[in-house]
Amino acid sequence: MINKARLNRVLILALPIIGGMTSQNILNLVDTAFVGQLGDASLAAVGLGGFANFMAIAFITGLASGVQAIAARRYGEKRFDETAIGLNGGLILAFSIGVPLSVILIFAAPWLFPLLNNDPAVIEVGVPYWQARLAGMVFVGMNFSFRGYWNGVNQSGYYMRTLLMMHTLNIFFNYALIFGNFGFPELGATGAGIGTSLSLVFGTAYYFYLGMRHARPAGFLHGIPNREQFTSMLRLALPSSIQTFFFAAGLTAMYWIIGQVGTRELAAANVLVNIMLVCILPAIGLGLAAASLAGQTLGAGDPEGAKQWGWDVSLVGFVFLLLLGSPMWLATSPLLSVFINDPATIATASLPLKMVGWFMAFDGIGLILMNALLGVGAARTVMKVSIISQWLFFLPIAWLVGPYLGGGLIAVWVAQFVYRAIQAGIFATLWHRANWQHIKV
Repeated sequence: MINKARLNRVLILALPIIGGMTSQNILNLVDTAFVGQLGDASLAAVGLGGFANFMAIAFITGLASGVQAIAARRYGEKRFDETAIGLNGGLILAFSIGVPLSVILIFAAPWLFPLLNNDPAVIEVGVPYWQARLAGMVFVGMNFSFRGYWNGVNQSGYYMRTLLMMHTLNIFFNYALIFGNFGFPELGATGAGIGTSLSLVFGTAYYFYLGMRHARPAGFLHGIPNREQFTSMLRLALPSSIQTFFFAAGLTAMYWIIGQVGTRELAAANVLVNIMLVCILPAIGLGLAAASLAGQTLGAGDPEGAKQWGWDVSLVGFVFLLLLGSPMWLATSPLLSVFINDPATIATASLPLKMVGWFMAFDGIGLILMNALLGVGAARTVMKVSIISQWLFFLPIAWLVGPYLGGGLIAVWVAQFVYRAIQAGIFATLWHRANWQHIKV
């Protein structure tokens, strides 16, 4: 059992992260509720476009792992004047990768999006929505770099504060641009994409303001990493980026598989995934806290203490998610009716949502330990486990039991939970073996 002092340390670091990440997905659910008023085609298009965007930005969101690992390790080593050097490098990489990649993908979107779904109504809505999201790619990368830094130096409150501001703006922009309120043009689902990108611009500007006020003594904008530091950052960030890309591509492939079952199932899956992430993102937030605590403890020369942080945070996450998942099987239909108007779509989503509520506490352990492994520098191992379990196990089985054998959405959901359980077991075994204790950052 975790003692009170360690529990307090976990909560002090993790609660702002959880608050920020939970606010992020609550706002995603608000977006979903807004777009859900436009019909199943728009709901499916926004869900598919969101995951296509997730896949597109993967190579810059992975920068957060590299920035956080370096910042946490330097913090533990008490080299406080160097903790923001990795952040400077992350911002440079986010700009140099994000700008050209977003331009290329914006022009390619009309040809790429139809590969994900062949429904003309979904394509018509999905392409401009995805293009609007792609316009904010460079700001996503910068936001993730700042997130990694603040979490790595125990200043996660700045992360939460910025996210709350961004998502408040996102609600305003979406309400204005989707429906044409406050004198803005009525842009439908495209307005949701524009609103999200605009909120990222404001969030990035605020992060720079906070960096100038609170991170200048740590080296913020004082210089760029040297060649060795850039190499270390890329060694940590690249496997994480590749893993994130394949995970996002796998989610997009799952959407494609469900789309072969039917548009109603695809619309239901979009709502299910967004609801699930409201509760799963706190597990990722706890994992980021575990990453910082373990990385700092390794930097202080205590590898066994670092290992214990992973187990302590996992215990907290299991209890928290067990409670958080209960409304999914106690109030299934009322919860779904907030986001879905069609009774048939609600019926399609009901059993899968109950399954999410039953399983999410166990899935949370895997997510916590996965992020802890990233935080101590084991990004290459995480990449291998994630890609193999998703692409060689889950996706082929999901296609087989779903559209091919006719099991539908429920069969795909069962296959997903089996894959996540296996993956969680592997991450727990890797954490227990503790080969990561010898990784240099």
